[in-house]
Amino acid sequence: MGNHRSFCALVGAGLALLGGCPTVDLGDTPTDINLCNPAGGLDYFASEIYPKFVRPGDVNACTKAGGCHNEAGGNALNFKTNPQDDAFNYRQAQVFLNCGTPEMSQFLTKPLAGVEAHGGGNIYGSMTDPQVQVFLDWFE
Repeated sequence: MGNHRSFCALVGAGLALLGGCPTVDLGDTPTDINLCNPAGGLDYFASEIYPKFVRPGDVNACTKAGGCHNEAGGNALNFKTNPQDDAFNYRQAQVFLNCGTPEMSQFLTKPLAGVEAHGGGNIYGSMTDPQVQVFLDWFE
């Protein structure tokens, strides 16, 4: 019985000490948890994906005035174009990426012929299009 009392006293003292331990504030929960982060990251997005895949200067650009994927487009994927915001645009693209199977990313399959319907039409004819390889290289 003496051992039981000693044990209970020890447990009680331990709990009292633990109760006084401060918590560690790690800050806000990151917003990109569970989002795909391709190996090339933001730098590759800004230098290769945005100019070549989104084609902001092209007459058929995804983000042209009146286009579907700019601030006024009203689609789930909207890029900030005036001024261009690479960090925001990268975060927008991440939602449509599949790191486990990059070739199944909606960011690729929507504009790819014969895969998914795309209001802007088929931008890339097949997986052999050079721009598809630019996209896939982002993940290596």
